[in-house]
Amino acid sequence: MTSPRLPELTEVVLELEEYVAAAGWNQPRRLYALAHTTDLLAYDPSLSEHLGDAASRPLTPIEQEDLPEGPLEQVLSTIGWPAEVEGCVLVTELVLLPPSAEEEIPYEDYEIDVWATTHPERQDVRVAVAVTRSGAYSSCLRRRVDDTEVVVDPDVADALVDGLFATFL
Repeated sequence: MTSPRLPELTEVVLELEEYVAAAGWNQPRRLYALAHTTDLLAYDPSLSEHLGDAASRPLTPIEQEDLPEGPLEQVLSTIGWPAEVEGCVLVTELVLLPPSAEEEIPYEDYEIDVWATTHPERQDVRVAVAVTRSGAYSSCLRRRVDDTEVVVDPDVADALVDGLFATFL
């Protein structure tokens, strides 16, 4: 699925989405810190055994445990990274609705989730979004209806990109 011609950040996004996809759908959201591989190996040279071929890559993802439940926007607002973290990747499942559905959105927040998940035109998708401190970002999307195709599109989840960038402020 990856190619040496893809930018490093896009390769990381695709690999992490594929890793989560291997477990099927209805997975919890997952957050990964991105660290410079050379820094990790300098700190603990024995990691090269565990990283294998990935030891030659610039960035290494490190899965974060215990991501809180709740609205994603609120969860992201509670996250901050130490200076050693160069970037992060979020892999999550979302419900997409067509623009025409905006006219039907319930006014009460507690009704929106039920309404969206039962909407006849909804599309279940998994997105993987990555950002770095330097301002780079990448993302991909997999639709549940045709989960063999992964679309790379940096603009697929603008709100998530913004939310992840905010974790570095």
